[in-house]
Amino acid sequence: MRPGDRIFKNLTTGAGLFVVLLIGLIGLFLLVQAIPALRADKASFLFSKAWSTNDPNNMSFGILDLLEVTIATSVVAMVIAMPVSLGIALFLTQYAPKKLARPFAYVIDLLAAVPSIIFGLWGILVLAPAIEPFSQWVNDTFSWIPIFAPGNVAPSVRGTIFTAGVVLAVMLLPIITSLTREVFERTPTAHIEGALALGATRWEVIRTTVLPFGKAGYIGASMLGLGRALGETIALAVILLIPVGRFFTWSVFDGGATFASKIAANYSEFNNATSAGAYIAAGLVLFLLTFLVNFAARAIIGKKGA
Repeated sequence: MRPGDRIFKNLTTGAGLFVVLLIGLIGLFLLVQAIPALRADKASFLFSKAWSTNDPNNMSFGILDLLEVTIATSVVAMVIAMPVSLGIALFLTQYAPKKLARPFAYVIDLLAAVPSIIFGLWGILVLAPAIEPFSQWVNDTFSWIPIFAPGNVAPSVRGTIFTAGVVLAVMLLPIITSLTREVFERTPTAHIEGALALGATRWEVIRTTVLPFGKAGYIGASMLGLGRALGETIALAVILLIPVGRFFTWSVFDGGATFASKIAANYSEFNNATSAGAYIAAGLVLFLLTFLVNFAARAIIGKKGA
């Protein structure tokens, strides 16, 4: 092996190991900082919905409500973003002329460059009033279904998980669409031409060649988007109303706080190490959750690539 190749190999190996070490150190830091607060916690950290950390000597906090709101918001966003992203990716790769597909793809990708605070302000000031009549109609008409029942911030239907989910779905579109489009574009040309030669329609080509080939990549892209949704902070902190004395009831018209928005909204309590440790403990759970989701996404994509 030439000296230059050996140096380059060592540098790239060191860079990879550095990333792994950095992730491990972040996790270790969160764990060490969270232990004092967990020891002082007078409630069940995993199963309690209470959150009282103002008095460092009498703290009672749990992550169950934060976990439920985080999951619910992400699920609403994924239910909206996944089919829309799939449709956009199929349009750009299978139907749109190249002169239209390229600039259209650029526009979708540019959504990723919009700051989260802009999405949050747009969501609460523009989108929420616009969809309020629809939200109210769904709430009134289908209130017998638990997920559409009046939430813990009723009668308001603006700063709810539904509104936050719609905004979050828009934020996920460039991530899922971009990766899915790249996978669909790599469908073997011979497979497509063979299906067309056998008399398949455009939809039959997509159903029998493009979708089976790109299914794993689409799922992996969606899970990467899910990881992004779980960690979104500022936009959700701006949109979600936090009810006083009421907890999440699994309605899309509930308010609440996610892990990230809870930490961001209460940074003023970080002047005490023990109180800050409660939020660091919640951050540790979020860190592990997003890490597992992204690890699963990479595993799916890597398995398909193999």
